[in-house]
Amino acid sequence: MPYEPPPALGDLDLAEIAELVAQRKLPPVESWNPAKSGDSEMRIAADGRWFHQGGEITRPAMVRAFSSLLRVEAGGNYWLVTPQEKLSIAVDDVPFIAVDAQIHDASIAFRLNTDDLVVAGPENRIETRLYEGVPVPYLHVRAGLWARCSRPVYYELAEHALNADPEMLGLWSEGMFFALDIAG
Repeated sequence: MPYEPPPALGDLDLAEIAELVAQRKLPPVESWNPAKSGDSEMRIAADGRWFHQGGEITRPAMVRAFSSLLRVEAGGNYWLVTPQEKLSIAVDDVPFIAVDAQIHDASIAFRLNTDDLVVAGPENRIETRLYEGVPVPYLHVRAGLWARCSRPVYYELAEHALNADPEMLGLWSEGMFFALDIAG
């Protein structure tokens, strides 16, 4: 069965987004501890593109499959993990980019460059970090893996926060308030 990306976020309500998130079954990479390790000769660029031996991986289904095997360890090393082996992978910034956001009442859903959907909340917090000297929102995806918000998503979040309360800049999602430091 060929891979079909989920529909556009703007076409979905929050219940439909939650259903799509629940349907995504990821392998239990955190519980796998293979004895064999090596180098994948792969890199995730700061713009979210994936490379193998210097050549870009252009098939979205391949990127999506590899992204489901990602794990980060306490020292900040990234790995592609299977039950048989773990292979190091270089990550320039973070492994994911939030390329779309949809604000539904008191929830914010994000689409990642891998077509994964994430709803910000207690398990998936938003924090501001400096990227190239500029404060940018980052979204926790899972198990220590993060997504940096793309420029259009960043601007959308900032505009929403400014319109909601210019005195207390931030966003509410799933009952949690996430302060935005857009001034640096």
